Amino acid sequence: MSGPNGEPHVPEGEEEDEDEDEDGDSFVEEEYAAINSMLDQINSCLDHLEEKNDYLHACLKELLESNRQTRLEFQQQNMEADAQGSQPPT
Repeated sequence: MSGPNGEPHVPEGEEEDEDEDEDGDSFVEEEYAAINSMLDQINSCLDHLEEKNDYLHACLKELLESNRQTRLEFQQQNMEADAQGSQPPT
């Protein structure tokens, strides 16, 4: 059963040895350090992916704008060619 702070209730006379508690704390600290290291690596990878994503997004926007400009120029040339073709020869 838990104590008032959520800590396990240990009846008197059955307390854990100090050495076991220290070893457990050391193990927990090592686990936290390993988890923190893994989270740092994941964070670094995510930052790198975000940079690549931003770069690709900028490239695609540039390509889209270039394609729009090319399409407009092509439409304008077609309109000019149609206009010249429909005029009677002089």
